[in-house]
Amino acid sequence: MLRASARSLLEKECPSTVVRRLMDDERGYDPGLWKQMAELGWTGLVLPEDFGGGGLTYVDLVVILEEMGRVLLPSPFIWTVMFAEALKRAGSPAQKKELLPRIASGELVSTLAYMEPSGRWDAEGIAMRAEPQGSGFRLEGRKLYVPDAHVAGQFLVAARTGEAGEKGITLFVVDAKHQGLAVTPLKTMDQTRKLSEVTFTGVQVEPEAVVGRVNEGWPLLSQVLDRAKVMLAAEMMGAAQKVLETTTEYAKIRVQFGRPIGSFQAVQHKCANMLLDVESAKSVVYYAAWAVTNEIPEAPLAAATAKAAASDAFRRTANEGIQVHGGIGFTWEHDMHLYFKRAKSSEFTFGDASFNRAQVANLIGL
Repeated sequence: MLRASARSLLEKECPSTVVRRLMDDERGYDPGLWKQMAELGWTGLVLPEDFGGGGLTYVDLVVILEEMGRVLLPSPFIWTVMFAEALKRAGSPAQKKELLPRIASGELVSTLAYMEPSGRWDAEGIAMRAEPQGSGFRLEGRKLYVPDAHVAGQFLVAARTGEAGEKGITLFVVDAKHQGLAVTPLKTMDQTRKLSEVTFTGVQVEPEAVVGRVNEGWPLLSQVLDRAKVMLAAEMMGAAQKVLETTTEYAKIRVQFGRPIGSFQAVQHKCANMLLDVESAKSVVYYAAWAVTNEIPEAPLAAATAKAAASDAFRRTANEGIQVHGGIGFTWEHDMHLYFKRAKSSEFTFGDASFNRAQVANLIGL
């Protein structure tokens, strides 16, 4: 029922014509559709009922994310859920009371300011300083490729308050209207994703802005990133499934040499490989969703495996989809290139397949 209702809404409200319109829209998402998603409980699906959420799990959430991926929904959904997850796990009672109900109701859009010019996804990539000043901290530096920063009302900012490495990282909640914070939109290959540079110039925050404990933000951020990998991997699998369906349907109706191209063995091999990629990666993603839901010790391993599998599967499926479509697959008018671009942008978000496979190797002691 959850999948059916999600597909019904998104196919109606977000066809490719809407996606293309939002690509050229400064906001990059549809506030009206966002409101409908919130009314259905999606924005608070995994939040506790005490804060207006649905009290469900990531196993339920990945079903919705697959449907979002099918239509290439331009939306700040994943980043807002990441912000909420951090507060749910380690936020103060005041932070939870003030912000989580607003997220659940769809009133608040939020995002994560994490990556820096180094382009690294590990703890060493966080160099922006948060120096003690008065009773609080002074944030100084910049973050790159921050998703939907231009429409976010709150940021979860990772900054260094101590030594190098995994120790000495602290997470802060920072209001988008804070003095000294500037957002500069960036040009992107995947126009369905809006990215920005966020600059912090003497941004003074109070102790109440700290999420969790000072200098102990990396373990919390890692847990949030694990769940983000599962969410993004599910979205990627929904998009890959749509590419598979579109491609096999085209192979049935495209006639060459007096017969459908789907009757040629070379094309059949491509479609079979696409199916193998999609179904195999889906299984890994579903397991990872179960793992993070149940907080099992292998959850980080499952999340990294899911992201690596989804990155490879979506990239190969989108590429083969264009190959089977031939010349028309390269045209602006056809939607296939939109899926290819989404595959490339999603591949590198939260680390590409090689990065996540290296994490898997580290986690199992290789």
